[in-house]
Amino acid sequence: MKKVCVVTGTRAEFGLMYWLIKYLDEDPDLELQIIVTGMHLSPEFGLTYKDIEKEGFKISRKIEILLSSDTEVGICKSMGLALISFSEAFQDLSPDIVVLLGDRFEIFSAAAAAMIGKVPVAHLHGGEATEGLIDEPIRHSVTKMSHLHFTATEVYRKRVIQMGEHPSRVFNVGTPGLDNIYKLDLLDRASLEKSIGFKLNRRNLLITFHPVTLESNTAEGQFKELLIAVDGLEETNLIFTKPNSDTNGRIIINLIDSYVAKNPEKACAFTSLGQLRYLSALKHVDAVLGNSSSGLTEAPSFKIATIDIGDRQKGRLKAMSVISCEPEERSIRQAIETAFSKDFKEKLHSVKNPYGEGGASEKIIKILKEFDYSDILKKKFYDINYKIKE
Repeated sequence: MKKVCVVTGTRAEFGLMYWLIKYLDEDPDLELQIIVTGMHLSPEFGLTYKDIEKEGFKISRKIEILLSSDTEVGICKSMGLALISFSEAFQDLSPDIVVLLGDRFEIFSAAAAAMIGKVPVAHLHGGEATEGLIDEPIRHSVTKMSHLHFTATEVYRKRVIQMGEHPSRVFNVGTPGLDNIYKLDLLDRASLEKSIGFKLNRRNLLITFHPVTLESNTAEGQFKELLIAVDGLEETNLIFTKPNSDTNGRIIINLIDSYVAKNPEKACAFTSLGQLRYLSALKHVDAVLGNSSSGLTEAPSFKIATIDIGDRQKGRLKAMSVISCEPEERSIRQAIETAFSKDFKEKLHSVKNPYGEGGASEKIIKILKEFDYSDILKKKFYDINYKIKE
């Protein structure tokens, strides 16, 4: 029986992997291990490890790494503590393979600990580009420390191969997060309003804005521009979801709390909506506003507009439903006007999601079960320009 260890550090990450984790747990030929870390264990971010337990999953290890700081030094200290703790956890759990998603700093530490501990790594969402973030070099670093790769598009699969990973180990499966859209029984409008304790208006925006971590001290100014842009909108309500524990993330959290306190009739905010309520909100709002990856990967499946602000997602594949704009009030207002326009709404009927149509979790499970791990740790650099002599 193969022991498959899944690491999760955020509510969003767990949501993307929910069905993969569920299928792993239900498969009689696989033993699921779950390591919970990061924001899941923070009271400030909702103690979302409890949501994992409510789903019936057994947590194998809880690794505390999130210090009370969102500065560069604080995050580096968290990474160091994570590296120590993951090395001990992998030694104790002795997994056959570790499954990691994405590009956050705690995922980098998990990959490094697994590499040194000679534990194979399966990486989800490699090959992507986010030119404004520290996530970009972290993601590519995790790719080079990994042994199996599950990408969200064929473009990303080719990019992983370009980085020297052998094609036989790189699989385009789509994004597993889309499985939630097709498998969850999403809430109707009235049920969503009751669940979040907030009435929707004639038009509604779902807003998620994170700091651009390769920029210095821009979070406050950019988010204030966003608030100015949305403040004067008529018959439009706002649902804010708060940012992750990125550098300067608390600045945005404080601005959200202040705005909602002053405008309770038209704005509400949540530390964590959870996958059911978040996707249900996507079903009923008119557009997604901010710079979250969900606006690119999930929103197109609902055929709604995404207003993508600034450089955080620069470099990612974008559906025609995505409107890019600068992080300043006038540009954001113009993008909102475009999203609400009759012509643009008509175009949305034909939008296709470049990240697939679901089914990624089953594909990943099949490969994890069938792949031979006996000689997986040693990798040869696959050069796309010429064939290396054996």
